[in-house]
Amino acid sequence: MYQLFSEEGSAQAVIDRLDGCQDPRFHHVISRAIHHLHNFVKEVEPTMEEWAQAIEFLTATGQMCDDKRQEWILASDVLGVSMLVETINNRSTKGQTEATVLGPFHVAGAELLENGSNISKEEDGALCFVEGHVKDTDGNPIAGAVLDIWQTNAHGFYDVQQPDQQPEMNMRGKFKTDEKGYYAFHTVKPVSYPIPTDGPVGKLLNLMGRHAFRPAHIHYIIQAHGFDPITTHIFLKGDPYLDSDAVFGVKDSLVVDFSKGDNGIWHARFDIVLARPD
Repeated sequence: MYQLFSEEGSAQAVIDRLDGCQDPRFHHVISRAIHHLHNFVKEVEPTMEEWAQAIEFLTATGQMCDDKRQEWILASDVLGVSMLVETINNRSTKGQTEATVLGPFHVAGAELLENGSNISKEEDGALCFVEGHVKDTDGNPIAGAVLDIWQTNAHGFYDVQQPDQQPEMNMRGKFKTDEKGYYAFHTVKPVSYPIPTDGPVGKLLNLMGRHAFRPAHIHYIIQAHGFDPITTHIFLKGDPYLDSDAVFGVKDSLVVDFSKGDNGIWHARFDIVLARPD
């Protein structure tokens, strides 16, 4: 016999119904989720209208998702949950490069390019050269590491946001380190941009009284055989949104100096450290 539902014992009444669950980890996770969710409802005591608004938000967020846009990742990002999960799962205890959020606009299948190639397929923007080395925690170069790079164009939009205006896979490319662990690519100098605000997450930000801007950055995913992969960014030093990133992704170690050379080309150096699994 299960206990009947009551306000005081609401969470336990639901948790007790999990006696048929065969997965210990799932049982633990869903039990804690039910416990905290019921405590949250008891704390705020939402009206029926507020509850309906919450359901509408959840519904609209799901409806906004497709193969080009992930509104749920965006919601997780602006609430700081994505960054918290990244931080928990990538505690930098061995000296490896710090991780940050993936973001909702990564696209698989970028072309593997020669080192030094330009990921921009447009003419706009200030030309920028980015280079660095990938090493292990002992300082040894890692040859054959693959770097998946992507960013917005000079106007602050990803290619999937402007399928009729930007070339397909614009501002995306993969690069492989040489025997010295060296990588390099040309791009355009990154710019600050607002995350999409035309959906439910934008309405949520507005209700919270927050801006939607991200500081200028370039995305990286770095993978090498025998090492833990890292998802990270580099951020433009001096950007006005570094301390108020809409998705909380900035870490001091990822802020990089971009300098303009006599030839008019911007330059940045970012060395990456990968750690072996425990």
